[in-house]
Amino acid sequence: MKAILDTVSVLRYHKRQIQLHGARHVKALGWRNAYSQLIRFQAMFSMIDLGSGSVLDAGCGHGDLRKYLYDLYPQNTYYGIEQIPELLDVAVERYASYPDTHFYLGDFTTADSPVCDYVLASGSLSYQNSDPDFIFKVIKKLYACCRQGLGFNLLSRVAQQGCLVAYDMKEIMDYCLKLSEKVLVKTDYSEEDFTMFVLK
Repeated sequence: MKAILDTVSVLRYHKRQIQLHGARHVKALGWRNAYSQLIRFQAMFSMIDLGSGSVLDAGCGHGDLRKYLYDLYPQNTYYGIEQIPELLDVAVERYASYPDTHFYLGDFTTADSPVCDYVLASGSLSYQNSDPDFIFKVIKKLYACCRQGLGFNLLSRVAQQGCLVAYDMKEIMDYCLKLSEKVLVKTDYSEEDFTMFVLK
């Protein structure tokens, strides 16, 4: 029951953002502005070379990672999964015509996901949850879906109360080191965020 309420809380938050700003606006995703999303993409792709590997974008929102990825690695196969139909509709409209691009409606925390070389989660893991171990369970699930590595970002502090939650970077790293000895961290792009890659 609590898991359902957690999901409803996230859906309600984004529905409200869509009502306020429209489904096509970056604020519908929860970002302050487009730059907030961009610097997180830049941080991720400065840490690792994805080469020609396939990518699962967990919580893809508008699918903007597809364009960023395509500009760097046009040969990649991309899978985007998003649980909010209005956001997924925008992703399909904008990027479904890109080659080797596939979008799915679903909750990546519970749905079966395709196994890909890399799984990326940008801005999709920092929601509050009633389960204190939720973040660890999701990291483990997503890591199981990758052949080469999992990359994600998390908030290290939250400016205001709401549905977002901050995480202790050391605690997250300690957990990830139980999954792999190869863990990369980047913190120099934001005072409120960190990016981590867990490699196989």
